[in-house]
Amino acid sequence: MSGSESSAPAGQAAPEALSFTVHSMPQPSLADRRSRVLGGRLRLLLVLLACAAPVIASYFTYYVIRPDGRTNYGTLIQPSRGWPADLALQAIDGAAVAPAALRGQWLLVTVGDAACDASCEKHLYMQRQLREMLGRERDRVDRVWLITDGGTPAQALREAVEATGPVWMLRVDRAVLARWLAPADGQALGDHLYIVDPMGEWMMRMPADPTPQQVKRDLDRLLRASSSWDRAGRE
Repeated sequence: MSGSESSAPAGQAAPEALSFTVHSMPQPSLADRRSRVLGGRLRLLLVLLACAAPVIASYFTYYVIRPDGRTNYGTLIQPSRGWPADLALQAIDGAAVAPAALRGQWLLVTVGDAACDASCEKHLYMQRQLREMLGRERDRVDRVWLITDGGTPAQALREAVEATGPVWMLRVDRAVLARWLAPADGQALGDHLYIVDPMGEWMMRMPADPTPQQVKRDLDRLLRASSSWDRAGRE
């Protein structure tokens, strides 16, 4: 019989048609949204802390714990000082050098004018000597000569300074530089060697007329304390 296959058997009710009800999705409350935002920020903060932990630990070890109860030869700068935003550097050939180019290495800095008197020459020689004394760690340290006038160092001096490797010879405005580096009371800016960390923070000043062996001891400690996060060369 036509249509008999779709008919319900005798004595049984026809099946009801299926129906679907669509419910709207629950909307998160304002409190839920704030909680999610806060949770995201906390996770980001934890990631940043994890990245910074090696640096913090090395400085804590050096500044606070100080194994063996030893004292520093140089003066720690606390808090450390980043270079001024308007610090402009210029190479000997006149090319502009971005301060950020110096990041990534420990810097051993001397300051003087281009004529470079006997004290300046002594510091430049000591820079070279200290870097060589560091042995296999020397590639983590760069030498920097900040020249505080518009002159050009004598060719013979430049060749002597670079005899054991390149040196950053950079002209800089003395007034701007004085907002970053500072001498001890009663001393001139050029009387000291300065140590700048790989993040560009001035963090130590050596005494006037320093003893190389004492300076090296401080450098050894700094390099050892930062060995977990600092590597030779720039990224």
